[in-house]
Amino acid sequence: MKACFIGLGYIGLPTAIIAAGKIDSVVGVDINPDVVEMTNKGHLHIIEPGMEELLRKVIDKGSFRASLKPETSDAYFIVVPTPFKGDHEPDISYVEAATRSVVPYLKEGDLFVIESTSPVGTTEKMADLIFDLRPELKGKIFIAYCPERVLPGNVIHELVNNDRVIGGIDFQSTEKAKDFYSKFVNGELHATDARTAEMCKLTENSSRDVQIAFANELSFICKEAGINVWELIKLANKHPRVNILQPGCGVGGHCIAVDPYFITSCYPAQSQLIAKARQINNYKAEWCVERIKNAILKFELDNGRKPSVALMGLAFKPDIDDLRESPSKQIATEIVKTAMVPEIYVVEPNIASHNSFKLTETNTAYDKADIVVFLTAHKPFRDLSWRDDKIILDFCGIFKQS
Repeated sequence: MKACFIGLGYIGLPTAIIAAGKIDSVVGVDINPDVVEMTNKGHLHIIEPGMEELLRKVIDKGSFRASLKPETSDAYFIVVPTPFKGDHEPDISYVEAATRSVVPYLKEGDLFVIESTSPVGTTEKMADLIFDLRPELKGKIFIAYCPERVLPGNVIHELVNNDRVIGGIDFQSTEKAKDFYSKFVNGELHATDARTAEMCKLTENSSRDVQIAFANELSFICKEAGINVWELIKLANKHPRVNILQPGCGVGGHCIAVDPYFITSCYPAQSQLIAKARQINNYKAEWCVERIKNAILKFELDNGRKPSVALMGLAFKPDIDDLRESPSKQIATEIVKTAMVPEIYVVEPNIASHNSFKLTETNTAYDKADIVVFLTAHKPFRDLSWRDDKIILDFCGIFKQS
């Protein structure tokens, strides 16, 4: 058995590594030569606890290597980004390009699986594309959709132990895909059709988005009412059937912040609640920017000078280096661009450098700033002590006092 994974990002690389621990041969393909070179040297280009050790093991075992081009295999997996374009229209051009790249290598009996989050009907479209280019393969290869559902920072455990939803374009394709995933997934494999599997992934993340929007809306209300939102949610969650999530400065990442648009763009009349949740979560970042600016203005009026400001965190969630669709990064960009203050300290402990920001060490920024804005609840921030000599805006619950 040889498998070919197209895309060595936050999901493709870990999945390829885990699979390589269980099957004979895996080749991981990426268009970035730096990623390929780094991977083949046994180094991760992402942050994921324990994954680099596993990478080195499968390289030493000879079951995994990275390449710039696909190779003839028995199974092909598309794990590339699916961003949106224009007015939040889903962009499946990467999925299509990846599909086209493997078409010349396909042969009778092969398995082709899309893992990339995709609008409903994408798997069928890629099947049509394959059969248009290779009509002799119709009815002779297996095509399915199988989305991931893992939490960054716990990927090793979740890739192996989480249940998976697998939907083929026909029964035989579903069973073929289930057979492959059973080699390294201990969770239950739930069979369905491709369209349902695609919608399932979108539904899961849209549900999370709606729940987060409720928490973020509560933060707006509590600010006006003079109530500590963190205490309120803690007390409300004492109800045996209530489980309110925690507010933040918005929603980021390449799943929850993106996937709902794949539903709202295709079914606008039917997805009113999902669309409204997206609006609320997007607005939360704007609301945070206004609160920061108001705090800067008040400090200047009270002290007769402009304050220095620390912006704590750029990643979209705690203890990772992923800045994709990050509201923290969006807020930092706006404040750096528009706030006329003598010094802004931008802190992101999980990356070494950034093209747009000069980064400052955590304790240095905390000591020097007059106004400290917590945007992402990284562990180094959670280890800090409250300072009465600072104006602290806590949008992510570090101290749960504002």
